[in-house]
Amino acid sequence: MVKMGKDYYAVLGIQKGASEDEIKKAYRKQALRYHPDKNKSPGAEEKFKEIAEAYDVLSDPKKKDIYDRFGEEGLKGNPGAGGPNGTSFNYTFHGDPHAMFAEFFGGRNPFDQFFGRNGVDEDMDVDDPFASFGMGGMGGFPRSFSARSGMVEKKQDPPVVHELKVTLEEVFSGCTKKMKISHKRLNADGRTTRSEDKILTVEIKRGWKEGTKITFPKEGDETPTNIPADVVFVVKDKPHPVFRRDGSDIVYPARITLKEALCGCTVNAPTLDGRTVTVTTQEVVKPGMKRRVTGEGLPLPKCPERRGDLVVEFEVKFPDKLSQSARDALSKVLPAS
Repeated sequence: MVKMGKDYYAVLGIQKGASEDEIKKAYRKQALRYHPDKNKSPGAEEKFKEIAEAYDVLSDPKKKDIYDRFGEEGLKGNPGAGGPNGTSFNYTFHGDPHAMFAEFFGGRNPFDQFFGRNGVDEDMDVDDPFASFGMGGMGGFPRSFSARSGMVEKKQDPPVVHELKVTLEEVFSGCTKKMKISHKRLNADGRTTRSEDKILTVEIKRGWKEGTKITFPKEGDETPTNIPADVVFVVKDKPHPVFRRDGSDIVYPARITLKEALCGCTVNAPTLDGRTVTVTTQEVVKPGMKRRVTGEGLPLPKCPERRGDLVVEFEVKFPDKLSQSARDALSKVLPAS
């Protein structure tokens, strides 16, 4: 017997075997009712997400087929639940329920246009205002139709975000990145589109932090019913073979022996511009102890003529074993406490 887990049909308030239009209609009704901007009752946000997950599964023929046959357990690849042809289907809802809601209603706010400022009445049939338009498409509500004017009104698509990976050396010196994108553009007839390649040039400034965003306005796909999305690049640090970044500081892990930790040592630490700096200590080095070399880190993003620090982080390598004579010698010279 298949263990069903969540009942997505019950979440949407429909029966198993419901048609595609019935699934859309049910999502539209439930999403409007439980949208947390309008429904302030406890649990509305979780219910809203659950509704989105149910629609995500039941509106996709492949996922719906697997769910109908194997239930939530089989859909999500849980042990013992089985799956198509004896294999697991590892579905997880990673979507944004608010983005799904916006896409369903064409990016518009359905509340203000049809229900005024007081939101949705729990007893109102929220499908009625849309039924009179007789529109198809996702959610039955056109992306570009203005209820107030009857005119076609374009809305901008959400930003298209890409990671832009950079090395610490590139952040140290600054660099130029050229990114090739392909996007759709309208032809002269205003209806058909063509694909175009374009090179976007990104100037990486010295010291830029991870997470810095570079926006290219309206470089996304263009269609007859939209304003092209902005293309956004987000700076992401590449893992470095030697250093670890900590804001504008760079951390160098210096591995020393137990003898060096106890008797003093000198470390030749590399820098990002190919030099070495000498760090000497005569005191006992405890694991995790740090020494700072001022001004040898990355440029400060708001003041690139100044720099962060190079942080030498000591890692003490203990021997795997000691001879008996070494043990005896250490026991004589090391303090008991």
